[in-house]
Amino acid sequence: MQELAHIRPYCTGDRPPIFSKSRAIAMDSLYWLVELVSLLCCFVFYYRHLQSKKISKAEPTEWPILGHLFGLVANMHHFHDWATGILAGTLYNFEARAGLTGVRFFVTCDPSNVRHIFTSNFINYPKGDEFAEIFDVLGNGIFNADGESWRRQRAKSQLLMAGPRFRAFSARYSREKVGRSLLPFLEHAADAGASCDLHDAFLRLTFDMTCNLVFGVDPGCLQIGLPVVPFARAMDDVLETLFLRHLISPACWKLMYRLEVGTERKMAAAKRTIDLFAAETIAKRRADHKLREGISSSSDMLSSFICNDDASEFDDEFLRDTTVNLLLAGRDTTGAALSWFFYLLTKNPRVEQKILDELAPVASRKKLAGDDGMVVFDVSELSGMLYLHAALCECLRLYPSVPFEHKAAVAGDVLPSGHEMKAGDKILIFSYCMGRMEGVWGKDCAEFRPERWITSDGKLRYEPSYKFISFNAGPRTCLGKEMAFVQMKTAAAAVLWNFVVEAVPGHVVEPKLSIILHMKNGLAVTVKRRNVAAVHG
Repeated sequence: MQELAHIRPYCTGDRPPIFSKSRAIAMDSLYWLVELVSLLCCFVFYYRHLQSKKISKAEPTEWPILGHLFGLVANMHHFHDWATGILAGTLYNFEARAGLTGVRFFVTCDPSNVRHIFTSNFINYPKGDEFAEIFDVLGNGIFNADGESWRRQRAKSQLLMAGPRFRAFSARYSREKVGRSLLPFLEHAADAGASCDLHDAFLRLTFDMTCNLVFGVDPGCLQIGLPVVPFARAMDDVLETLFLRHLISPACWKLMYRLEVGTERKMAAAKRTIDLFAAETIAKRRADHKLREGISSSSDMLSSFICNDDASEFDDEFLRDTTVNLLLAGRDTTGAALSWFFYLLTKNPRVEQKILDELAPVASRKKLAGDDGMVVFDVSELSGMLYLHAALCECLRLYPSVPFEHKAAVAGDVLPSGHEMKAGDKILIFSYCMGRMEGVWGKDCAEFRPERWITSDGKLRYEPSYKFISFNAGPRTCLGKEMAFVQMKTAAAAVLWNFVVEAVPGHVVEPKLSIILHMKNGLAVTVKRRNVAAVHG
């Protein structure tokens, strides 16, 4: 009996302590496994529900709380091409939402919508207050201004830029700058046999050009040794931060700016650098004018404003905002366009050869006239070169310097696409994506084919600005369009005729996350002096 009593606990259904613990662990594991499977099933069903709401497979999934933000962050490394895929799959229109951040944009590359927004109902779609807040570094300049302020600034700038004196000054200085700075820089690179960053070289060239046209000052940015120019570095920091401001809630980036943390730390420092440069330059030009040191004979824009009969209305704040706006527009857009142009030429030798064939007759006459060394073309010699102009247009179609435009609706409206806009709705118009839409440019839209710009009878084909919006459209069409083509043609023709430009093998070229379509890694190339005798061979 004593032995039976000893084993009684086991006979009554009790378990040894170790056996009870193992079973409890097993039951717990099974419970959590069932819970995990249930959660996964719920997630899969919910995900499929979200997917079923999409118009196309290319459309990013809209998650609760985050909206489309997860897809945006995941595809940030190829943002422009990702946006192109979305718009191609959603018939050119898409509403992007970033959940609780409050960021929401109607995104479009539909030509009919562009014509409506930029021309037909222009008055209902200004830049808007939020645009001015995002681009606060531009102050009250022409790019931020709306209404009467914009009309007044545009009229003044147009009167000055369209004048024969300024146009002649722009053409003459562009030719001189290419001959004195760009070609010697490339000669040095060719003689050294080393690669160089052509994107950086073009940005330095156009920075010097624009500074001289706007401020009457040549910073000498494009020199052997490539000096660091704080103002130019500040502009680069500004462009990157402005892009990110479109993706971050206003309350967040404003707080970051006030505290000078994160990306806004660079913006705060850059703004101080820009303001200091502008203030010092304006003060110097005003002093020159008072001392009568011949500033009235200067053709730069700042001198023209200071010497104007109505100069009393041009205070330092107006001059600062106006000149900084013009500097941003001139330097970055033209430099970026030249960079993408040569990137495309390295991949399309057929196009390069046709441009060389077009340049050859003029270049040969210059040699016969006694020009030695490097050949630089005059504006008058380049004005009739149809294929060069077509190639530059084709480059801007594929790689517009400003990849998207920002607008806001003042009142409710219905776009030609059928989408309803409410007062205060923000709109992004993607010119980069429009250039890659088959329905707009045909099945060969991804090809670099300048011939699409030339008619059967050998004339430049007209394309409406709402389809080709590299220079904006409607009343806000770019005032510097003609000047930009003069600078691009002068630089492109001189580099092409005098040098063979080859891309460094393996170098990755892709757009940078910026409001201007800069190159993320630059454009690494090698340059060699061209054997002109072999141009036709």
